[in-house]
Amino acid sequence: MRTQARLCHIDERRCVVEVMLIGAEGVIASALGQGADAESAEDRALSRLQQRLAATPAPPAATPSAATPPAAVPPPAPAPIAAPAPAASPAPAPAPAPDPEPPSEAPTDPEDWSDELAAIDLELQRLGWDRQQERLYLERAFGHGSRHRLTRYNDLVAFLKRLRSLEPGISAESAPVPLRRSDLISQGDQMLQTLRWSSAQAREFLQQHLQASSRQQLSDEQLLQFNMLLEEQLLALTPSPGSPSPQAEADRAAAG
Repeated sequence: MRTQARLCHIDERRCVVEVMLIGAEGVIASALGQGADAESAEDRALSRLQQRLAATPAPPAATPSAATPPAAVPPPAPAPIAAPAPAASPAPAPAPAPDPEPPSEAPTDPEDWSDELAAIDLELQRLGWDRQQERLYLERAFGHGSRHRLTRYNDLVAFLKRLRSLEPGISAESAPVPLRRSDLISQGDQMLQTLRWSSAQAREFLQQHLQASSRQQLSDEQLLQFNMLLEEQLLALTPSPGSPSPQAEADRAAAG
């Protein structure tokens, strides 16, 4: 396994880095970190990732047991035949509890993207980038070299917004990449599932901290902030080394 760091956001006040743990089948876990520069943000993200991994219980090792021959059991005596009792109607099975639902993220993609595509061309001219530099930047940001493969409107808008924030002459190899809204949504969904929050709990948390009832109402930067707040909630559930888990505390109180 290996770790990989990705610059998510940078401005004059802060830098945000995502660190991912990658195994043979892809990303196993990830965490965000914020700092004054990329190095401190990466250290913070790595520390958070290690804490989350430490809180994940390892699967118990199977203990082989010696096979013992079955004890001889005498055959049971035949029981008298009784009259059949009337069949009782089966009790209805309880309805399964619904999984926690994240705050709604309804799609609002427009059908016509021509204005955004034209604006991207103008921004590329302002930066002095040719098609090769655009291709290099798209590879870094989205994993492929053509804007026509951006199938999500939010990703296209994130690409345009990031281009507008860049200074002319900046290299496509070092320019900050945009926040990928789809990745932020998926990461938030995963953390909400880990927290086992209901839709109402998640919406209340969102309203309390960002005064919104849906993640659709958040900007990319606010969505990143929401995910970092969720990570803080996860870390708060992680017991410190040597301290009993919340479940152990509850068991001890019940025994007393």
